[in-house]
Amino acid sequence: MASDPDEVRDGVGLTHLDQELLTGDAVTKRALVDHLDAAADRLVPLLTGRPLSVVRARGRERFMQKNLPKGAPDWIRSVTFWSESSQRDVHYALADDRATLLWFANQRAVEYHVPLTLADDPGTPTHLVLDLDPPEGADLGPVVAAARAVREVLREAGFDPAVKTSGAKGLHVVTPIGPAAMEDVHAATRAVAARAERLVPDGTTTAFIKADRGGKVFLDATRAGGATVVAAYSPRVRPGLPVSCPCDWDALDDVVPAEITVATPDRFLRGPSWEERLGEARAIPAELIEEGHTIPVARVAAMHEGKRRKRAASKTEGRDD
Repeated sequence: MASDPDEVRDGVGLTHLDQELLTGDAVTKRALVDHLDAAADRLVPLLTGRPLSVVRARGRERFMQKNLPKGAPDWIRSVTFWSESSQRDVHYALADDRATLLWFANQRAVEYHVPLTLADDPGTPTHLVLDLDPPEGADLGPVVAAARAVREVLREAGFDPAVKTSGAKGLHVVTPIGPAAMEDVHAATRAVAARAERLVPDGTTTAFIKADRGGKVFLDATRAGGATVVAAYSPRVRPGLPVSCPCDWDALDDVVPAEITVATPDRFLRGPSWEERLGEARAIPAELIEEGHTIPVARVAAMHEGKRRKRAASKTEGRDD
C-alpha cells in the first residue's frame, strides 16, 4: 500500500523526506528534493530533449538507471533507442519539466547524466567537452592549470568555453558547437586534448591507460557522441551531496569541489546560469578536425596496447618457465 505523501509539489507526491540518502551521511531525501526544486529553472533546460540516465541511491546501494522505471506516470515523456552494448531497447525519460525532476527526486535519483546530443538528432553533438581528472591524491590545483590550457587552445580556435566542477574531483571544460558530424566532433576533441597536453607536458596527459599517466591530469577526450556527462547543478552520490557547479575562470584557484554541496545554494544559484556562461555555438575549424583525424581513438588504441602487453607478459612468463 502506497504511503501518503509528506508533501505535494507541482502535483508530485513526495514521501519519506526525512530519511537519510546515504548510510552514515546526514543529508536527507528532503535536502535532495529541495535542491533540485530550487535549481529546476537552471537544470531543466539542460536536460530538456536529452535522453536521461540517473544514479539512484538508497543507503549503501547506488546504481545507474537508464530505463524509465515501470510504474512511472504516463505524463513523463520518453524516447526509445536501441543499445548495441546490451542488445535491447532502452526507454529513456526526457526530463522536460519541473514535475518530472521532482518525480525522479522522489525516486532517490541523485545524479542526472545526459548525452551531448538531442533525442531528435542523436547523430549531431551540440557541445564539445573535455573532462579533466586529477591524479590520485592531488588537489584541484593541477586540474585548474590543465583547464586553463584547454581554454587557451579553444580560444585560439575561436571558442569561448565555460568551466564547471564535475561534482567529484575534476573539472569539465565545455563549449557549444555548430552542427558537425559525430566523427568530426570526436576528432576535434582529441585535437584539443593533444594541443593542451603540448602546452602543459609536465602536468597533463592524454594516456587512456591509467598506469601510463605518471601522476598527471588526464585530459579525457572521450566525452563525445553517445557518452554522457553529468549536468551542471546535478548532485553526486558522495558524502554531503556535492554539486556540479559552474565557475568563474578567474576564481578557479579558490574552488574546493567538496565544499560546493546541496547545502550551499548561493554558490551556484546566483550569477550567470550555465546556459548563459556557454553562450552561442560556434563552428569547429576545419584544421582542428583534420588534426584530430590523425590522432588514434583513445579507447581503441588502449585496447590494442592492452592486448600487446598481455601477449608480451605471456611470452616473458613462458621464458621464465
